[in-house]
Amino acid sequence: MRLSDYTDYTLRVLMYCATHTDRLITIGELAEHHAVSKNHLMKIVNDLARQNLLETTRGRGGGLRLLKDPSTIRIGDVVRASETDFRLVECFDPETSLCRLNPACQLKQVFQSALQAYLEVLDGVTLYDVTLANNGSRQSKRVLEAEVRFVET
Repeated sequence: MRLSDYTDYTLRVLMYCATHTDRLITIGELAEHHAVSKNHLMKIVNDLARQNLLETTRGRGGGLRLLKDPSTIRIGDVVRASETDFRLVECFDPETSLCRLNPACQLKQVFQSALQAYLEVLDGVTLYDVTLANNGSRQSKRVLEAEVRFVET
């Protein structure tokens, strides 16, 4: 499975905010740091504000910051909210599927189980966990456990 660029930058915005909790962050700062257009980031920031993950302040001296503690923000929830399509194969959508193997095929269940396992691993890791490791500190126990669960499955 490949995450969309939108989800990738959503996670980057949250991670950046989680590592800079002492001040307001600007869209311009984020755009420069990640080499992404301000317009693209404005859409992401607005979506995160609507989800009550970011607090935004307009005007001179304004910016954004995390509204919640990073340890309460599960990566799986962020991915679910920002991804628009979890159909790994055509047959995941019965309304548009033209697959002729559908009645006898068991591959759909395999992919569904894999997707569920993927999201379960992401649900076991918080924004705090991934930013702790990213700050150069010791790698978080939850991240290590998620890596082990992923390898074992």
